Amino acid sequence: MKLANRRILLTGASSGIGLEAAHLFAAEGARLALVARDEAGLERVRKAIARPDEHVALAGDLTDEAQVNRIVDAAADALCGLDGIVNSAGKDHIAPFAETTVATWSTILNANMTSTFMVCQRALPYLQAAKGATIVNLSSGAGLLPLAGRTAYCAAKAGLIMLSKTLALELARDHIRVNALCPGAIDTPMLRESAGGEHGDPMPAEVIARFAMARVGEADEIARAALFLSCEDSSFVTGTALAADGGRTFH
Repeated sequence: MKLANRRILLTGASSGIGLEAAHLFAAEGARLALVARDEAGLERVRKAIARPDEHVALAGDLTDEAQVNRIVDAAADALCGLDGIVNSAGKDHIAPFAETTVATWSTILNANMTSTFMVCQRALPYLQAAKGATIVNLSSGAGLLPLAGRTAYCAAKAGLIMLSKTLALELARDHIRVNALCPGAIDTPMLRESAGGEHGDPMPAEVIARFAMARVGEADEIARAALFLSCEDSSFVTGTALAADGGRTFH
């Protein structure tokens, strides 16, 4: 198993990409600290994944520093340390720039970027104590190429890429690898909330047209990319922004 005995803190674990990563990482041998706001949802995930008694569910708001500190410390305590983090939690927002308020701007940056900064910083001593720790930050194709009507979201996801690159440079001496993962449009509840419809329904033609592969991705495809960046298969990979986007960035 690619993650045997590795202790991973996984945020956004109650739905979408985080949910698929929880199933995959547990199947690959990881012991997980599952984090999201939805306490009941987290418990359902914990009970549904492989070896449920080896994992812990920790509900809280990752935009609140005190709750971040509590969650990271509790995760390290429950798992007896941390070998990695996958920061999958995030929040989308669609509105014209002229209608984006300062309050909304702050909310989107806090949910996508500041929360990741706080999780990584609080977890750093635990990661330094591990051997060959990893951090995977879920950015977006919107952090590589702009999308009209998503000023705050694009800015936050682009910021996550540079946060990941600078951490990779600074933490290499601690044998900590840090990478950003940049999905394209993925059929998740967050995308469906933005585009309308249910999972598996045809996506709007203007969305499909962005991608060379002429389809949106599935959450398990991104989970597998996160697995690659979290295991020894990527042992010489750090500071990258891996586009798993069906060809949007060159199409």
